[in-house]
Amino acid sequence: MPQADPRDTDDIALHGITVRYGRAKASVTAVEDVSLAARPGEFVVLVGPSGCGKTTLLRIAAGFVTASEGTATVRGEAPVPGRATGVVFQQSRLFPWRTAGGNIAFALARQGVPRELRAARTEELLARVGLAGTAGRRTWELSGGQQQRVAIARALAGEPQVLLMDEPFAALDALTRERLQEEVRTLAAASGTTVLFVTHSAEEAVLLGSRVLVMAAGPGRIVAELETGLERAAGTDVAALRGSAEFSRLRGELAAVMREAALGPAAG
Repeated sequence: MPQADPRDTDDIALHGITVRYGRAKASVTAVEDVSLAARPGEFVVLVGPSGCGKTTLLRIAAGFVTASEGTATVRGEAPVPGRATGVVFQQSRLFPWRTAGGNIAFALARQGVPRELRAARTEELLARVGLAGTAGRRTWELSGGQQQRVAIARALAGEPQVLLMDEPFAALDALTRERLQEEVRTLAAASGTTVLFVTHSAEEAVLLGSRVLVMAAGPGRIVAELETGLERAAGTDVAALRGSAEFSRLRGELAAVMREAALGPAAG
């Protein structure tokens, strides 16, 4: 009897991914022969210098981009935008003509949630990201951090098994970024959602990721992998975790690997 492909058990499986832009001799290889997987409930972080292909890989998993070579599956099927995945971008990308609740209700409608259930579900999602009672507020009345929380709530509207996050906190101030990091970490731990997260920050990667993949550019490829092994259960004291010796050690180790990867092909 043939053995099952282990990728069939992964929530995200990218195998032999190569992405080229342009044609023939003028083409540029952005990503070359990259394979990665995320098991159910795993929080995988991609780090690396600008232009190494982190966002390209996330967009392939979302179904927004098709690879030149290789295969991609999400929960065993070819990626389709909005099916089984929620996506959060660096900018919130909320509809400015809708309220906070209206943005989420729109996503619920797209998922086929009956109209009479949307208001309660919207309030539940807003409360989940710490924004209870803000459904009627306009997007311009919300701070940048609050807008990003609404974007996360909207991504969760379809109860996705997989959440894809592309540097969602990069444009926020340090305090808001830390607060949202803790909230996303707790949310993922409590829900068991599988997360693929893109960042430039070694500290953010170590805090959030159960596993961190380091990429290098020219062309984009994975050059290192780090298992963090930090406590991930819901209710973990994240502030104490940030101050721990193990966190500092892992952050330093990852930062060193990222510096080496940023040197280019010679470092790989």
